[in-house]
Amino acid sequence: MKKFFSSLPFKLLMGVVIGIVLGQFLGKPVMEVIVTLKYIVNQIILFCVPLIIIGFIAPSITRLGNNASTMLGVAVVTAYVSSVGAALFSMAAGYMMIPHMSITSEVEGLKELPEVVFQLDIPQIMSVMSALVFSLMIGLAATWTEANTITKVLEEFQQIVLSIVTKVIIPVLPVFIALTFCSLSYEGTITKQLPVFLKVIVIVMIGHYIWLALLYGIGGAYSGKNPMTVLKNYGPAYITAVGTMSSAATLAVALRCAKKSEPTLRDDMVDFGVPLFANIHLCGSVLTEVFFVMTVSKVLYGTIPTLPNMILFCVLLGVFAIGAPGVPGGTVMASLGLITGVLGFDETGTALMLTIFALQDSFGTACNVTGDGALTLILTGFAEKHGIKKQTQTVEL
Repeated sequence: MKKFFSSLPFKLLMGVVIGIVLGQFLGKPVMEVIVTLKYIVNQIILFCVPLIIIGFIAPSITRLGNNASTMLGVAVVTAYVSSVGAALFSMAAGYMMIPHMSITSEVEGLKELPEVVFQLDIPQIMSVMSALVFSLMIGLAATWTEANTITKVLEEFQQIVLSIVTKVIIPVLPVFIALTFCSLSYEGTITKQLPVFLKVIVIVMIGHYIWLALLYGIGGAYSGKNPMTVLKNYGPAYITAVGTMSSAATLAVALRCAKKSEPTLRDDMVDFGVPLFANIHLCGSVLTEVFFVMTVSKVLYGTIPTLPNMILFCVLLGVFAIGAPGVPGGTVMASLGLITGVLGFDETGTALMLTIFALQDSFGTACNVTGDGALTLILTGFAEKHGIKKQTQTVEL
């Protein structure tokens, strides 16, 4: 029970509740302070976005490059295709469903938020796209030149950025959420829009199950094996992921579940694939984020993002997901630059995304972990079709 009260979802939920309640009673002088604090906290979060991109994308590339092999290439491509496919699937569902949902972007009788009293601007060290291109270039070049020193520096920089995320960004999120919902409550929009987000969470969870069924169907068809012999063993991993909201924390359980599926899954493919996919395969989180950004855009700005922007967002999101930090809400945290840059979200839209994403993040993580079994099944099929010999040294759990 103590862990529940100290967990991020509970803190975010409390931030939402406290913000909504305070927004109903606070006057304009106090709201001036609230709006100013929200602006400053948002500047801090956005400042960290390029650091997060460099800190996680570049080291991921060097790690993959140093262990380059045919199976590694297949695993990375498979994970990326799964994530982008989930994003496009969610995008299509969003265009079909969101326009028919009862979403009103304007509500009569809204109060006007006061202006920011003290505007503290904290510019990013570089733009989001510059950070992405820099990460790709430095990671690939370090691999090509076997620059061990730079590789070690990137690894240490990743630990520094992860520390910033876990000790600065994550702790400040509940405050940012409370300030944002206090503003929304003061305006008077939140009571009308909250039921919409509850419906969206249910829709997204259904989408998770549909995508998992598709992944396991493809894995079974490609490998020529019964995917249910794998899926039936993944119950403990799914439940663990719901409780921990972390693929890394669920890894030991996921490995144990996958190894129960032998001989459908080869042991050497499990030892190789499951830990790798735990870090680069985030189909559930990506599916969730795409549907949510479309909903938030409709709620706050009255329109769904254009098709070209959404396609670009989905394609780049797959890249960002590969290097996303392994913390609750890591996918949406790593892609904040895409949300603000490609889709043009302001701090209110960003706060709403962080909130509703984190509140259901456990189910997205569970989808990610369970989907890893399907991709490992594809790896097993590839290895057997191409005559790749089974490695005898495997990890026993």
